[in-house]
Amino acid sequence: MRAGNLLRQLDQRLLPQLTRAVARLGDRSARSGVLSWAAVLSAAAVLGTAVWAADDAPVGDRTVGEVTRVGVTDGDSVPGYLRSAADDLAALSGSASSGGNGTYALVTLTEYLAPQRLAAVLGDVGVSTVFGRVPLPGRQTEIVRIPALRVPDDVVAGMEEVAARKDAEAADYRTRAAAVDGDGAAERELRDRYVSGAEVATAEAAAYRSGCACVYAAVVRAVPEALRGVATRADVRAVDPAPEVYRLDRTVFTPPLPEQRDVVRPPADTGPSPASTPDGPVRSTPPAPAPLASVGESSEPAPVVTIPSPAPSPPGPTEPPPPSITTSPDSAGAEPPSPASS
Repeated sequence: MRAGNLLRQLDQRLLPQLTRAVARLGDRSARSGVLSWAAVLSAAAVLGTAVWAADDAPVGDRTVGEVTRVGVTDGDSVPGYLRSAADDLAALSGSASSGGNGTYALVTLTEYLAPQRLAAVLGDVGVSTVFGRVPLPGRQTEIVRIPALRVPDDVVAGMEEVAARKDAEAADYRTRAAAVDGDGAAERELRDRYVSGAEVATAEAAAYRSGCACVYAAVVRAVPEALRGVATRADVRAVDPAPEVYRLDRTVFTPPLPEQRDVVRPPADTGPSPASTPDGPVRSTPPAPAPLASVGESSEPAPVVTIPSPAPSPPGPTEPPPPSITTSPDSAGAEPPSPASS
């Protein structure tokens, strides 16, 4: 019950009695002390009830709006990040474990691994999420986050869902390309971009469906001794402990890609994009034709989250201007990694 309601009820019950007492005792000077004490005690009761009700009110979540970031950002030195992660891991004490459940950490790998190889790397620690992308030379591909409490089973299942979404994305690109009218330079460029997008999405779908070597990082939780053991394994590049993380849904992880060796350059979620290949100029992949929902995380174990597969959007009556090909890394707001490339 709110303090305001309590005060109104007390007013309704106490004030009439006090009024009657004043009428009876107002002309009796001998009882003025009794009246004064009654008024003081009544006021104290009202004040105490109000304080109790205010203290009993539920307190909101004070962490709303706070986002923790773990990993790299544009312009960071990759060797510097690796050294910092190693130093933090060495300094991590057993007391950093939250409630005995261990410490969250971002594990980055030296190369892209297939789901079956993850078991040897992460099999003895709790896994929450894995990060993957299809490493197509010179092409921008999307970073995907797959909830994976069971390795490798959940990773394989998540890849199948991503493959289905990529098939739908490729079909949407082809529909848009076919809907472009005209043979001018602008129309040809737009059509080529849609065709390129369909090619990349088709390649991604085929790779994920085959269980590709596409995983390059994972979020795990374990005690410090176990995390240090993971860091010594051959396929592990770094283990970045994050004892400050308590809620994964308010944490953004941005691991460096295996091919990023010196400085993280924008866009941080793509591989090297050479200007040309032996087959000719490389066409940049346009952004997805429809917003792609990212996979969320929770701080507690939960069933595997289904990766959404939005239906392709129909082409409009007129063609929009050529879509921007600029991508950006995670923009959190509690926001998960950007679905735009990698």
